[in-house]
Amino acid sequence: MKMKKTLATVAITAGCIALGAYLHARYTEYTEAPVVKISPEDTATVFSGQATASRVAMSYAPTDFTEAAAKSVESVVHVKVLQESRQSAYGSSDPFLQFFFGPRVQPQQPQGPQLTGSGSGVIISNDGYIVTNNHLIENADKIEIVLNDRRVFEGTLIGTDKTTDIALVKIEASDLKPLAFGNSDALKVGEWVLAVGNPFNLTSTVTAGIVSAKSRKMGINQSQMSVESFIQTDAAVNPGNSGGALVNTRGELVGINTAIASNTGSYTGYSFAVPTSIVQKVAADLKEYGEVQRALLGVSIAEINSELQKKYNLEKPEGVLVMDVNEGSAARDAGIQSEDIIIAVDGRPTMTVAQLQEQIAQHRPGDTVKLTYIRDGKEMTTMCTLRNVRGTTEVVKVADATDVLGGSLRPISDDEKQNMHLRYGIKVEKVGNGKLKESGVRDGFIILKANRTPLTTVKELEQITATASEGLFISGIYPNGKVAYYAINLQD
Repeated sequence: MKMKKTLATVAITAGCIALGAYLHARYTEYTEAPVVKISPEDTATVFSGQATASRVAMSYAPTDFTEAAAKSVESVVHVKVLQESRQSAYGSSDPFLQFFFGPRVQPQQPQGPQLTGSGSGVIISNDGYIVTNNHLIENADKIEIVLNDRRVFEGTLIGTDKTTDIALVKIEASDLKPLAFGNSDALKVGEWVLAVGNPFNLTSTVTAGIVSAKSRKMGINQSQMSVESFIQTDAAVNPGNSGGALVNTRGELVGINTAIASNTGSYTGYSFAVPTSIVQKVAADLKEYGEVQRALLGVSIAEINSELQKKYNLEKPEGVLVMDVNEGSAARDAGIQSEDIIIAVDGRPTMTVAQLQEQIAQHRPGDTVKLTYIRDGKEMTTMCTLRNVRGTTEVVKVADATDVLGGSLRPISDDEKQNMHLRYGIKVEKVGNGKLKESGVRDGFIILKANRTPLTTVKELEQITATASEGLFISGIYPNGKVAYYAINLQD
């Protein structure tokens, strides 16, 4: 029987990668199911438990997505982001201030929370834990969660991780329907997947596509130590899908939809999801510690290209070249040297930088991994105990960051925002014994940015401090209008 098949081909123009995040799936529609006809002699016959036929009858049917869709829609929520109206950043036209903090905007009257964005999230526990994208909720003053049955809850932010663009939110509810985690490592290129979310505020929307590629690095996450190893699909996705579920045909969560490749802001071809191999570990860390326990090798790395393949006499342009090894790092202690080429972690092939990042990101400081590498044309192995950003194997807790800085900290009040024409800031009410005092910070200083990130809560400062690997740079202003900035060494 002939198969009539309509295939929509989507071309992606090189250009913008839209990360405000939105995903969904394009699918191939079969108008007639392909069936292989068989004759009676092709059918296996069994006598006394022994098969006598050499061929087994085979038939093909179109993939059924109904079970996976039914499991998914109840577990995917609508995430609404609300923000208070903001005041301008500074009350001065001083060009020096504008250089650091942007031009002044005239203050406006407070108007209450306004809806500034919406997307999706995935329920991962029956007691209300929800995974979504960091970029969706990072500037939210209030998070509103709408379930598939239309119940509405206020969400509490548990923690965020900019390096993977994952955030964890909690609602006070019970007997929810979580989506089970699947094994994203087992996904194969060409396998069917569903994207579930709320594009254009159209709730509980399901689309289908295939896995187009794995371990894709796009360069769209500009945060320090970013981890990009996306699942690429041709699922049709659009604004509102950000933070939604990518599921396999068994209805298991295999990724969190995060970005699309587009030069229009809407779906034009391919979408990208953070694999659950990363999501599951990040969510567990945020729930247990309030901060991701980032494991590091402590190396500078590069992709093997055809030029490097020739230089190091490799059979294929695969593997990750070690450019440099940090002093006191896990890699140095394990005997790794510059110009070594890492080809596997725990026996799993490491063909690209993205794969190496994904493999290490699944671990915590203190975990030991087996590295397989090539040195001078010989394949070698070594055991490597991973470390945190501070060079130890200990768990890094957000609470530790406050102790390190020292002092009494709080968000600035509405009156302070209005009087000083500020939009955000953390005030150092009283400097205590710690890094702030050592760096010369005085009472009353308002920290506006830490490592170039605007601060609205003390928790944000704690998270940045806890994960800062190269020190902390803070900028801000004193009540008298004097601008100041400080470099803080966290290593001593």
